[in-house]
Amino acid sequence: MGRPLKDLRISVTDRCNFRCTYCMPAEIFGESYKFLPKDEILSFEEIARLARIFVEFGVNKLRITGGEPLLRTDLHILIAMLTGLPGLEDLTLTTNAYLLPQQAQQLKDAGLQRITISLDTLDDEVFKEMNGRGISIDRVLQGIDAAAAVGLAPIKINAVVQKGVNDHTVVDLARYFKNSGHIVRFIEYMDVGNRNGWKWDQVVPAAEIIQRIDAEMPLEPVDSNYPGEVANRYRYRDGQGEIGVISSVYQPFCANCTRSRLSTDGKLYTCLFANTGISLRDEMRAGASDDDLKNLIARIWTRRTDRYSEERTELAALQNAPAKVEMYQIGG
Repeated sequence: MGRPLKDLRISVTDRCNFRCTYCMPAEIFGESYKFLPKDEILSFEEIARLARIFVEFGVNKLRITGGEPLLRTDLHILIAMLTGLPGLEDLTLTTNAYLLPQQAQQLKDAGLQRITISLDTLDDEVFKEMNGRGISIDRVLQGIDAAAAVGLAPIKINAVVQKGVNDHTVVDLARYFKNSGHIVRFIEYMDVGNRNGWKWDQVVPAAEIIQRIDAEMPLEPVDSNYPGEVANRYRYRDGQGEIGVISSVYQPFCANCTRSRLSTDGKLYTCLFANTGISLRDEMRAGASDDDLKNLIARIWTRRTDRYSEERTELAALQNAPAKVEMYQIGG
């Protein structure tokens, strides 16, 4: 499809302090679940080396993900190592914000430019149920305030919308952050991983989300910020901010995908819904040179044929749809 490589998402840990039902349901990821041992996880030096190589290829955006990335000890050190890579235009991070009040200033000082925060609803009881830990929304709101206070802006707030779970709260979420300077992005519930029990009838189409919000706070579409932007943008007609919708189910954007993903254990994935990745970690630890790694990355990227979201309708009808990598291993 002639897709350029512009975006690398780096998972720094497969662990998380939440158990969100659509990613790491508690009944599966319980206390006895075995996460990756330390020696299998990429070191900061290995991450920084790979990031430099990707930026030399033309990647201009790095996103730190997890799991929950703020659980990775001394994450600010990695941020400082990535800051200032020649050609890098955007360094950002996605978090559930639980630990953000303690780390926001440190991350900003290290060079983090902006931040995305996951918040699926403002209804505290619904939120406690969705995060699987009974954690109050207050902790996330404190994290948002901490990020704003140190200048990690613009802040984007991601909300996964599930029919019958939190879809009745989307208008309230939009209203709360209207005129705040923060951008709420509503995400169609996706079949990430293999364990969230995804069904078509649980998806609220992005068009319906926009209709609901527009009925109370009129909206108008806005052009994308850059080619390959995943969110369709809308601004309030009264000029008090904007929202976005990410519609990978009903309006797939495979043809414009510029994103690659590096898992916690150093595998390169070319799709969020991939079932296999190629280990760059093993090549590095076996003594591969930078040129060796560049050649491997080039082969992987130029041969990519994945377009899972476009094929989803056909695959969903199969009884034995292919297994996919779990989202906590490669980020959202």
